[in-house]
Amino acid sequence: MKMILSLLAMILTGLVVLPGAYAGNDTRETRTMNTEHTRLEKAIFAGGCFWCMEPPFERLAGVREVIAGYTGGTSTAPEYDDYAEEGHMEAVEIIYDPARVSYDQLLEVFWRQIDPTDPDGQFADRGQEYRSAIFFLTPEQKEKAETSKKEMEERGVFDRPIVTSILPAATFYRAEDYHQDYYMRNSLRYKFYRNGSGRDQFLDKVWGKARKPYGVRELQRRLTPLQYKVTQEEGTEPAFNNEYWDNQEPGIYVDIVSGEPLFGSPDKYKSGTGWPSFTRPLVPENIVTRPDRTMFFAVRTEVRSKYAGSHLGHVFDDGPPPTGQRYCLNSAALRFVPVRDLEKEGYGEFLPLFKK
Repeated sequence: MKMILSLLAMILTGLVVLPGAYAGNDTRETRTMNTEHTRLEKAIFAGGCFWCMEPPFERLAGVREVIAGYTGGTSTAPEYDDYAEEGHMEAVEIIYDPARVSYDQLLEVFWRQIDPTDPDGQFADRGQEYRSAIFFLTPEQKEKAETSKKEMEERGVFDRPIVTSILPAATFYRAEDYHQDYYMRNSLRYKFYRNGSGRDQFLDKVWGKARKPYGVRELQRRLTPLQYKVTQEEGTEPAFNNEYWDNQEPGIYVDIVSGEPLFGSPDKYKSGTGWPSFTRPLVPENIVTRPDRTMFFAVRTEVRSKYAGSHLGHVFDDGPPPTGQRYCLNSAALRFVPVRDLEKEGYGEFLPLFKK
């Protein structure tokens, strides 16, 4: 059956291996590297087909290279035709700059690419060579991987137990050249394979099409229906009938999903619109804006939180001085933290804003 499935996969993807197509299997040592004055580090993840695991990491700022390859087996020169027989798994080796992207961030991306509840493969690819795993290169990576897995279990993102292995890294062997960046070099075949694999259908169900850091099931359990509709479905709550439109207590407003600090009461004002309005963000780097063309004959500027990607509201150029802007937000996207609780909740850095 496995041979039949493999042949079928090769036919569907148009994968034809020609004599001389291999460029060899260079081994890559799994240690920290130093390139000029930049200290680079490595991470190794297995998540089924390595074609599908390259793109999400290559898009990250701070990632220098993502290499498709084989690891975890007993042979010293695995090739595509025999790597599984020797116990190797398809994996990717990520070379990254820890000053720009952290190992924790790589782990977050990893969980959003796989089905960690499947012990027998990933999506259409069956067999132990396609199972998911985190290969740690240092004790610190091991600790972070275990913590990340435990947090994922506690959050209840998935409806079955997580079985992804956390294993010590073995030698990583670079796969044949035709496997490297396959999604770019053979984009049509890759898209055909990926669409038929079931990977995106699963990930859309768990994480949503935007692949936000919080799972759909998790948020539906944590948020009220209105909070979910506003933050995840770009909804709008009723004017003058929401929690913070007339709140005058000093404090800060954070993202209801992630807790990112967003706006402060010193910049809040009565706009007469019936929604909480601010002249500027408390932490500008936590705010993302983008064009919103959902209204006929009008283009508005949508406001989202950077990390959680929550829809917050819109910003307009009809506000008061000194900025002339009006950040018109939904209370349902926010959580208010009064001054008295800032230190206790980890927002003590903002206390100086409220000292006279």
